[in-house]
Amino acid sequence: MGNIGVSIYPAKSSFEHDKEYLDLARKYGFTRIFTSLLEIEGDTVEVITKFKRIIEYGNSIGMETILDINPGLFNQLHISYDDLGFFKELGAAGIRLDLGFTGLEEAQMTRNPYDMKIEVNMSSGTKYIENILSYHPKKENLYASHNFYPQRYTGISQSHFEETTALFNQYNLHTAAFVTSQQGKLGPWPVQTGLCTLEQHRNLNLHTQVTHYRLMETIDDVLIGNAYAAEDELKAMSEAYLSLYPSFDIELIDRISDIEKKIIVDEIHLYRGDRSEYMIRSTSPRIKYKSESIPAHHTEPIKKGDILICNNDFGQYKGEAQIALKDMENEGNRNVVGHLKQDSIFLLDYLKPWSSFTLSI
Repeated sequence: MGNIGVSIYPAKSSFEHDKEYLDLARKYGFTRIFTSLLEIEGDTVEVITKFKRIIEYGNSIGMETILDINPGLFNQLHISYDDLGFFKELGAAGIRLDLGFTGLEEAQMTRNPYDMKIEVNMSSGTKYIENILSYHPKKENLYASHNFYPQRYTGISQSHFEETTALFNQYNLHTAAFVTSQQGKLGPWPVQTGLCTLEQHRNLNLHTQVTHYRLMETIDDVLIGNAYAAEDELKAMSEAYLSLYPSFDIELIDRISDIEKKIIVDEIHLYRGDRSEYMIRSTSPRIKYKSESIPAHHTEPIKKGDILICNNDFGQYKGEAQIALKDMENEGNRNVVGHLKQDSIFLLDYLKPWSSFTLSI
């Protein structure tokens, strides 16, 4: 399991506001900070001092900062890629290269005397990473992260994400991607309608976005791209990524028995491995609740995402919990007791047989 993180934009905010936000994030288990120093406008010393103060505060509460920069900044500050002392002085744990060099420079930077992380861009889909690796970098200092996309409809597609991420996973590099808060209004540029990596995440709640990354198992660290997420969002993200098992948000019907509610909400479900294309089966409740009565009710036709419990009319299957993966007819032996929230039904496609999960209301 990786880390979760938040983004701050010190050039556009106050130390007090950022400090308060980092304290709140830390309370929920966040350990990474992303911030952006792509260009310095105005008084360089003032800007640098502002960044240094909040980065050092983050360090003091156990939150490490990776600083997003581009090659132009090296020129502006008259520093060289072969001496990262400036960034060490700021307190950064690493730097992210928004635009890369030729591969040789990146490799050399990973061998810096401060053991700072050098994070490269994962989203382009070129042979960039093979190029860097051909120069023999210090691999434990080579990180990678996807971009975020402030403009609606420009985030990357699921297929491009899978393709580019696989290039980095095959070399066992530490990876990161971004999710977006539905409350956050602040980013590095004036225009932004959310700051996510995957376009399909733009309007989803954080729990669903983060659970998607967790189920894919290809990204180590998940970061909120915009600031400031609300406390309930930070809490939901923490639960989605750091809990023992992935959890699906569901809605139960009104007239459900206590036994049925227990079966759905109180149990840790195991996706039975001899999989069916029609449903996910969780079979252990039928043993635990064998002696309970589960009368038939709500035996309407079944839709994808419905939560089902086998009722008294189903013999030895009584008490088994199921989630529908396809629409199907109901022969009267399955009670439809609830359903996944509409936005999260797609997550079922990423759940793997023999994995455990929980259902939460």
